[in-house]
Amino acid sequence: MTTSQSSHTLLKPNRPVGITGYGAYVPRYRIPAREIARVWAGGKGGLPIKEKAVPGLDEDVITMSIEAARNAMARAQIDPQELRAVWVGSESHPYAVKPTSTVVAEAIGAVPHIQAGDWEFACKAGTEAIVAAIGFVGSGMAEYALAIGMDTAQGKPGDALEYTAAAGGAAFVLGPAENGLATINATYSYVTDTPDFWRREYQKYPEHGVRFTGEPAYFQHILSSSRTLMEELGVSAKDYRWAVFHQPNAKFPQRAAQMLGFTPEQTAPGLLSPVIGNTYSGASIIGLTAILDIAEPGDRILLASFGSGAGSDAMDITVTEKIDARRDLAVKTQEYIARRTEIDYATYARYRGKITMK
Repeated sequence: MTTSQSSHTLLKPNRPVGITGYGAYVPRYRIPAREIARVWAGGKGGLPIKEKAVPGLDEDVITMSIEAARNAMARAQIDPQELRAVWVGSESHPYAVKPTSTVVAEAIGAVPHIQAGDWEFACKAGTEAIVAAIGFVGSGMAEYALAIGMDTAQGKPGDALEYTAAAGGAAFVLGPAENGLATINATYSYVTDTPDFWRREYQKYPEHGVRFTGEPAYFQHILSSSRTLMEELGVSAKDYRWAVFHQPNAKFPQRAAQMLGFTPEQTAPGLLSPVIGNTYSGASIIGLTAILDIAEPGDRILLASFGSGAGSDAMDITVTEKIDARRDLAVKTQEYIARRTEIDYATYARYRGKITMK
């Protein structure tokens, strides 16, 4: 990738790269936040979201990634054999030793002439895979690459995370800009060693720094990546039609948007956390799919992810005229959200394996 001549590194591919296809997946099961509060807080206290998505007994990161990938491929309108990479970003891969990506590649018919790999970076593993795919396609090494961000997030029973740790994500086919539904104009990444959230091997549930996860973690990284990207491109919030930020809850992205000068109207379509929770590796990019479902040619989008540990990937995206002909070729994100079955805490505990039998 080439870089800008300023003091910061703005990532731009050697040839223009676009989003050729996109797709989301959200499980149908939902547990209301009030149900979690009933069990652990006697129904008292404020709730960070309305409800969250819960995977069924037969769902995991692999099965959900396959569903999102099929939606993305349907919109991309390319043969799976044209893909040269399948990358899956997650912090809840089903296997400790065995890749998720190879199963997904096999299921969508992309094997055997394919590069496959699993990515990790807490909640920004999805955009991490997208940035790598931009480089892969932008360098000319590949015509098309598939990047996925998907999670079945876990929260310790009774912990604040349990209200928001949800399931879902999105997949994107990256390819030459001339075939894209949207063009990725530039990206910028901001990373520091900020230990706000972690889970060691063999630990079932993650630990976190409570309020430390907001400042200096979330806000420092989201604001730094977004501001740097906009400054180097010479734009401001008013130049964008839409914006989507990582959404661990409803308040954080709304506050970040306000601090950057965005209006609620610019961010509302991509703010999905109130009704599906924090989908971790898919939390920002699933919001992008919801925006692409309604965006018009020429619309400009700012995307900023966040991953604990910590880092943020910011992207500047412009929607092309090809969006109108292909967005209806697969299930839309809001259709997945509308398809819901409410469950109680006992069912949730069973589905998430919170009851240890041995």
